[in-house]
Amino acid sequence: MFNSNGSEKIKKVSIIVSKGSLEGVYPGLIMANGARMEGIEVNLFFTFFGLEAVMKKRMDHLKVATVGNPAMHIPSLLGIIPGMSAFATSQMMKEMDKLDIPPVSEFVEMINDAGANLYACKATVDMFHLGMDDFCEQVDSV
Repeated sequence: MFNSNGSEKIKKVSIIVSKGSLEGVYPGLIMANGARMEGIEVNLFFTFFGLEAVMKKRMDHLKVATVGNPAMHIPSLLGIIPGMSAFATSQMMKEMDKLDIPPVSEFVEMINDAGANLYACKATVDMFHLGMDDFCEQVDSV
């Protein structure tokens, strides 16, 4: 199969999610969703703190990183104020809701239902002393 420009169409992608912040997880989920909508086979690989995106107890509690994030355009000193991360997270969630971008758990389920494969990194799972029971049911294997 070929694209309109004559190049061969992409058939398969592998996406690595290694960050556990809200802004670190969503790009991988959005790309995976877009690929599945185009009929492209998707493998999502979660490693290090990116595992939080598929951990039952944490996936719906991800936060925006306000400290050490140059894209926040606020002084780092403000980022450490108690409640600043919660405020930034709340604002980002409101904006995503306006765009009908689902919460992480719903997005993961939707992507899996569309046929994507989700994997947890074995080395990280061992290093963090985790097991399959720590992950949502959409994770295919470690």
